Amino acid sequence: MKKKGITYILSSPSGGGKTSLLKRITILLPDIKHSISYTTRSPRRGEKNGRDYHFVAPEYFQDIIKNEGFAEWAKIHGHFYGTPLDSLEETKNQGVDLILDIDVQGARQLKERFIKGGVFIFLLPPSLDVLRERLINRGTDSDQEIRNRVNNAKEEIQQLSWYDYLIINDNLDEAVDNLKSIIVAERCKREQVLSQIKELFL
Repeated sequence: MKKKGITYILSSPSGGGKTSLLKRITILLPDIKHSISYTTRSPRRGEKNGRDYHFVAPEYFQDIIKNEGFAEWAKIHGHFYGTPLDSLEETKNQGVDLILDIDVQGARQLKERFIKGGVFIFLLPPSLDVLRERLINRGTDSDQEIRNRVNNAKEEIQQLSWYDYLIINDNLDEAVDNLKSIIVAERCKREQVLSQIKELFL
């Protein structure tokens, strides 16, 4: 019997380190697929179209909305981000485990309207001061943009109560180990295993 694909939703404030974490976990666990979101912002240094995001024009993004091609979408820091619906359909139809990199707005949409049984994980910086320092060191935002991102982080952290797991990203190696442990534990849950062996033993 084909296993049920698990959808993991990872959220974090801007600068929280989720991009680095996802790159590491998809190397460590190559059988989990990272869903690539669409965005209207420009690529940052080192980012590649089709690997980190699908970078598209605002008009193209709006066309996808009109055609109901997103499972969720939101406007964040002046730019649009959206999760393609076909990625989630692939998870359901092919039993593929999928990990999504989605902000709090989009994660809430998925939890309320779309995903049943998804695993919601929030990645926290060790402190707001550390988050601010990371944003400064990234070198891509103005002082005002950094202030806005830190203020948004405060609001996003208020949403922790409906997430299933919290990871503090003080040390990337430890954060990777924690995320791997969550993924492995979810794969060993009774419902997941029974869906694969029911015809053999029950």
